[in-house]
Amino acid sequence: MNYRKLGKTNFNISEISLGTWQVGGKWGSAFDNKTADELLNTAIDNGVNFIDTADVYENGLSETAVGRVVRSRSERIYVATKCGRHINPHVSEGYQPKVLQKFVEDSLKRMGLETLDLIQLHCPPTEVFYRPEIFEMFDRLKDQGKILNLGVSVEKVEEALKAIEYSNVTTVQIIFNLFRQRPSQLFFAEARKKDIGIIARVPLASGLLTGKFDAKTTFDAQDHRNFNRNGDAFDKGETFSGIDYELALKAVEKLKALFPETTNLAPIALQWILSFEDISCIIPGASTKNHVLSNLSVYDLPKLTPEKISAMNAIYEEYIKPSVHHLW
Repeated sequence: MNYRKLGKTNFNISEISLGTWQVGGKWGSAFDNKTADELLNTAIDNGVNFIDTADVYENGLSETAVGRVVRSRSERIYVATKCGRHINPHVSEGYQPKVLQKFVEDSLKRMGLETLDLIQLHCPPTEVFYRPEIFEMFDRLKDQGKILNLGVSVEKVEEALKAIEYSNVTTVQIIFNLFRQRPSQLFFAEARKKDIGIIARVPLASGLLTGKFDAKTTFDAQDHRNFNRNGDAFDKGETFSGIDYELALKAVEKLKALFPETTNLAPIALQWILSFEDISCIIPGASTKNHVLSNLSVYDLPKLTPEKISAMNAIYEEYIKPSVHHLW
């Protein structure tokens, strides 16, 4: 495992970390505590020391599992969670300091922790980024010892740029992968100036970049890759990075042709992200122990050559960029 600095938090974190949206099992299945514990312990055993969760993941069960495992380990494990998505309807007016403080306190109770290493606003409506009182409230939580750092998870580059205008924002979690390249332009440069930690989420484009899906692949009725392809439940960009599924499969076939020696593109896609020095860490999800090990197999591969990276980018330029680059 290699480690990178998480911006001005000064945390030294695993560049391949762990996202826990599916930590209790695959989409649509009941939450399995045994699976969650095995998955989390496997990650930590292999050097992962940064775990990202959220209060809405499995309605708190993900946080509970993360807290249980972290408390059982002797290693220093950095815990990041997110708040705000319980607000319903999910509109700016619902974001109030007292409401958010209660969310933070509830997360601490679920995880059995005294302090959160990182609390992140969880993809709030764009209007929230223009409300300084919301960001100021987290300074009080820091003074109370309930949090160490504030970050944001965003849908759009524009939201990320606005968020880092607040001096107490230390990290930005943003969708970044081979099929979602726009953040690497202006945002990365501005984040670098302010020593902002960049956490790459949805790094495999909801599994597309594993190379294991085809036109016959089916998804459970409760899997967002089934019901949210057109943004019917939440932002379309969260599902397959907002790309038309059939078009994305064509691009993936071109990727497979670039790497005929492998049947699993996931570590190659992760290596592409790690080629950007501005990235602090990647938080691929996993629903099985084998998914965790697949993500960590990035270190078993030879380093991507500049020629391979250029060829990968050419696929993005031809197949993906025209339809999605300008949207997020």
